[in-house]
Amino acid sequence: MKKIITLLLITLPFWSMAQEKLNRLVQERESLHQQWRQSEGQKSGIFGNRTKKDMIQTNEWMERIIQKDNQIMSELKMLGEIQRVEVIHEKDDYKYIAQKQEQDIGRLKRALAEMENNVQEKREVKRTYEWTTLIFFLSTITLGILYFRKLRT
Repeated sequence: MKKIITLLLITLPFWSMAQEKLNRLVQERESLHQQWRQSEGQKSGIFGNRTKKDMIQTNEWMERIIQKDNQIMSELKMLGEIQRVEVIHEKDDYKYIAQKQEQDIGRLKRALAEMENNVQEKREVKRTYEWTTLIFFLSTITLGILYFRKLRT
């Protein structure tokens, strides 16, 4: 359990920094997209048509957007890798905890079996004592009755 908490506390700053970087990249992409839309609307040619320069500028904005998308994708891949590693570590920790608990359960079962054996032995000793007492009591009564009969006769 301590390992899980430690791992979580160690990776939490990296996770938040990576998330902040991803948010920043998404905002930059939105800004680039707005600028691309503006360049798409520019028509500096004769009779309000688009010129070759306008189209080149629009394509440059599109290239910047694609580069930003690639940066976002690589950041998402890194975040996915971090999550996968965290899941693997948590899985290993849970396996360790489960194995330890199984060992503890095994020890407890053995201790319980030993205690049951001890209780059974004590019951047998007690039962033997009870039978011995009963036999002694019955023999004493029988001998007493025989003695009193002999005295009367």
